[in-house]
Order: sequence, then C-alpha cells, then structure tokens
Amino acid sequence: MSSRAAAKPKPTDHQADRPARVLAWYDRHRRKLPWRAAAGELADPYRVWLSEIMLQQTTVRAVGPYFEKFVTRWPDVSALGRASLDDVLRMWAGLGYYSRARNLHACAVAVLNDHGGMFPDTEAGLRALPGIGPYTAAAIAAIAFDRRTMPVDGNIERVVSRLYAIEEPLPQAKPLIQQMAATLLGPSRAGDSAQALMDLGATICTPKKPACALCPLNDDCAARRRGDQETFPRKAPKKSGTLRRGAAFVVTRGGELLVRSRPDKGLLGGMTEVPGSEWHAGQQDDAALAQAPALKGVARWHRKTGVVSHVFTHFPLELVVYTASVPARTRAPDGMRWVPVATLDGEAFPNVMRKVIAHGLDL
Repeated sequence: MSSRAAAKPKPTDHQADRPARVLAWYDRHRRKLPWRAAAGELADPYRVWLSEIMLQQTTVRAVGPYFEKFVTRWPDVSALGRASLDDVLRMWAGLGYYSRARNLHACAVAVLNDHGGMFPDTEAGLRALPGIGPYTAAAIAAIAFDRRTMPVDGNIERVVSRLYAIEEPLPQAKPLIQQMAATLLGPSRAGDSAQALMDLGATICTPKKPACALCPLNDDCAARRRGDQETFPRKAPKKSGTLRRGAAFVVTRGGELLVRSRPDKGLLGGMTEVPGSEWHAGQQDDAALAQAPALKGVARWHRKTGVVSHVFTHFPLELVVYTASVPARTRAPDGMRWVPVATLDGEAFPNVMRKVIAHGLDL
C-alpha cells in the first residue's frame, strides 16, 4: 500500500463538526496581532499582504517591530508604491531574505499603477502580482476577502499532518496536506478558519511538547492516538550546503566607512555592503585578499582575529575581515562611496554585513 493511500483519513464521529470546533476555539483564544482585524471588523488587505510577506520564513516576534515601522511610514499600499526601493530596503534591513523587500516594492508599484491602489480580491488576480505565490494569494484572499480557500503555512501543515497522521514526508506531502486542510473549512468565515488553524499550530500544536489536552481536535487526532505526534510532519533529511569562504574589507576615512551596493539581482540584491571578495567553497585567504579594493594610501591590510560566520538558506559562509585606514581626501573607488559611521543604522545592510562591520570596527 502506498504512503499516500495509507494517509487517507478514516471517518470519525467528530469529523463533520471539526470546522465549528476550531472556530469556537478561535473565538475564545485568538491571538492579538498588529496586522489582524479585531473580531467583527473587516481586515485591511494592505496589512494582511504586508504581514504575510514579512512572515515568510520569519517569526511573529521578529516581524512585529518591522510591521509597525512600515505602516507608520507607509500607511497604505499607494504610499508604499510611491516610495523608493532604496528606502524600502533600508527599512527592511535586518529582516533577511531581501528578495521579499524587492518584490514587496514591485507589488506595491503594480497595485498603485495597475489597480488604482486596490488589491485584486481573487486568488488569480493576486497571483498575477509580483512576489505573490499560491500560499500568499490564498492567505490574502481568505483573510482579507473571505474567499473560501485554505492557505497552508507551516503551522497548518503541522496541525493537518498530525490530525491525519500523514506519513509521506515534506515536501512531497504538500498536495495531500492541502487537500486535507480544505476539509477544515466550514461553509463561512474562511479567513477566520485559516487564522484559527494558524493560531492552533502556533500556540497548541507546537513542534515540541504540543498541548494536546487543550486542542479542540484532540479526540480524533490520529497522531495523538498513536502517541507520536512530535514526529509529524515527516521531513526528508536536509542537505546542508557547502561552506563558502571569502574576505570583507572594512576601510575607514576618519569617521566614514567605505561601502558599495550589491547588484540588484541575486543574493542580497540591492543591499549595502563593505567591499569584499567573491564567496567560493575552498577559497584560500591569499586568493580572497587579492580581491581587496584598490585604494591609495593602503600600505597593508590588518587581518582581524577570527572569522565572521553566517548561515544562508543554501550554504554557510565564513568571512575573514581585513581593516585599513586611509587619509582624509582619499577618493572612493568607482562604484563605492563613503558614508558616516554615525549614520550606519540608516543604511540597508544585511545582517551578515552588520556582523562584519561590528567585527571590523570593534563595535
């Protein structure tokens, strides 16, 4: 028997009223989140969209302050669409996965220019916008427009895979989980149904030590009956990327730091960085040092003790940091610029560069 066939649910006495039980639980225990409309209020599509983009691969706790900064600076999608990409990247700096920020800006521009500042209210219309994939389109459609669809995030994946004891590992199990998640939709309140399952996964059906006794679905949860709920969802072994190595060059001119912008496309596209070498597996220090910026007045580079380590989605990185100081009138090489050290917080540095700068300047 295939794992897919084995995963099909068996009817239970409680199956038909699952959506109602989940909504009743949600009405009592719903989380208060900055982007979530209060009970009985209509959701703001802009706040739903902004939060969903920010929450991709990022925790609620990390997103909260960024969300508040964004809606204070740009209270609606039209305001964000009129902003510059540089300003958006600066505001996003530190939140990671920077392609999201570029897509966020492109989407806001598209909504402003092509849709009069109003988000489409269907999944198909939303998916046509930059940076909005199947999950995000379903989430906005359900939560903002109450379309009868079930978005499946990591929390909902966990709830559903445990409820039905789905043996197939991720990501192969995603279509089956999506199918089973749809059974938890009631005839109305699609947005609340989705948010209820998200909250259930975040607060009760947690990855470790789930509070099964408090779960509204505990009576007919297949994984709970078996006693192995923490082993779901099943996951294929992760492939770790190959370590890459490189050098970063922290150059000061009095109270200024030498920086440049990364190419718009690719990893950390458009973000600010100190000059550095390419990042390659097995790269030796002398090869990385040979890629130092050409600057008059640099007699030698001082190598800082230790390395800066950072882990990207697909590979870990180690950077050796070299420092140098140059005379007051030294010109920046082509494509680079001097910025005051006192204003570095306002630059669009990714986290790896903030680590490099802190290491190089002993901050």
